[in-house]
Amino acid sequence: MFLALKDKDTPVIAKMLAAIAVAYALSPVDLIPDFIPVLGYIDDVILLPTLVAITVKLIPKDVWVRCQAESVNMWENGKPKKWYFAIPIVMLWLLVIWLMAKAIFL
Repeated sequence: MFLALKDKDTPVIAKMLAAIAVAYALSPVDLIPDFIPVLGYIDDVILLPTLVAITVKLIPKDVWVRCQAESVNMWENGKPKKWYFAIPIVMLWLLVIWLMAKAIFL
C-alpha cells in the first residue's frame, strides 16, 4: 500500500484515507481510551482495518498490481534492502527506554 500511495495514479481520496489511518494509528488519542477493558481496543480492531480496506479498494487495480510487482524488489534474501530506515525508530525506542529507566531508578 505504501508504494501505491506514492504513485501519481492513485486517487487523492485514497491518499487522504491512508494518511488518516496512519495518523490515527500513531496518535495517542483514541475514540475510546485503551484503558477501558475490552472496549478500549474495539476501535483499534475495527476502525483501522476498515480504513485500510477502504483505502485498498480505492486504489485502481492496475496501480495495485504494478505496486505489488515493484514490492518484490524491496526485499533481498528475506530482508528489506533499505534496513537503515529503521535506525531512527530504533533510536527513538532506545531514548524512551533510557528515559523510563532514568525516571524509575533515579
